[in-house]
Amino acid sequence: MIKTLRRAQAAPPAAGSSARPAERHPSGPPPRTTTAQGPSRRRGPRAPASLSRVGVNLILLVVVCYTVLPPLWLLMASTKNLTDLFGTNGFAPGRHFNLPNNLHHLFAADGGIYLRWLWNTLLYAGGGAVLAAFICAMAGYAFDKFAFRGKEALYGLVLVGVMIPSAALVLPTYLLASNVGLVNGFWGVFVPGLVFPFGVYLARIFSASYVPDEVVEATRVDGAGELRSFWSVALPMMRPGVVTIGLFQFTAIWNNFFLPMVMLSDDRLYPVNLGLYTWNSNALSQGNPDDYLLAITGSLVAIVPLIVLFLAVQRFWRSGMTAGAVK
Repeated sequence: MIKTLRRAQAAPPAAGSSARPAERHPSGPPPRTTTAQGPSRRRGPRAPASLSRVGVNLILLVVVCYTVLPPLWLLMASTKNLTDLFGTNGFAPGRHFNLPNNLHHLFAADGGIYLRWLWNTLLYAGGGAVLAAFICAMAGYAFDKFAFRGKEALYGLVLVGVMIPSAALVLPTYLLASNVGLVNGFWGVFVPGLVFPFGVYLARIFSASYVPDEVVEATRVDGAGELRSFWSVALPMMRPGVVTIGLFQFTAIWNNFFLPMVMLSDDRLYPVNLGLYTWNSNALSQGNPDDYLLAITGSLVAIVPLIVLFLAVQRFWRSGMTAGAVK
């Protein structure tokens, strides 16, 4: 056996074996490192960091222009009279500051119907967003904290609803509303705004992030019912997420145009975006240029509530946007 071990140590390694010891080159260059796939590839020269920085800054500049220029044009156009609107640069002030006259003409046009459109929009968007956020919070909390038969299949249907564009659901919604008599009425626009599948998805993430299971178990041990646990403990802990969901839905209902256009025929029930579209269409079809100023000034006034709302709840939605980032 000793002879066999000596013959094995003295035998040369087999061809292609990876156990071959590295040869020493005391005076020459160091040996080239090889891998199983072959010699390592040399990396090409890297682009200078200044070029990457310039490219990023150019992209940011384009995004800033795309974001800032339309509101700037709207602000400048709202301060002009009809002559300056078509006779001066769109991004420069006019020769006369005409904003007070434009606002007076806006709120007095057609018997003050613009204020009615603005009030309708606040009801559609404000009331719909509050109720939709509450419904989404309850549904997301139930999906997160309760176990029931068909839970994941039902949640899969919710996720399918997220992927369907809202415009594709307008005609089915109109047919359903027609069957129950909601066409050309307030509820025909308000009720569809309560459905927000993406809000349910967010609410489940926020519930998992903000409401520990141990807290829910502690409330049950203390004798609280499920509704009391949700209303008094879970809902206050989910407040940033609920505000974020409400803000998303408020913006979606505020910008919704297709559904009110299909559902409503009475202009007294119009939201503000549909009313502004009507004025702009009248200016084009009937050749009434004064309606251009009504549409432009009305658009400027219509974005003020959105800006105020974003500024008022920014501390909630900023924390809510980052809370579920790692879930």
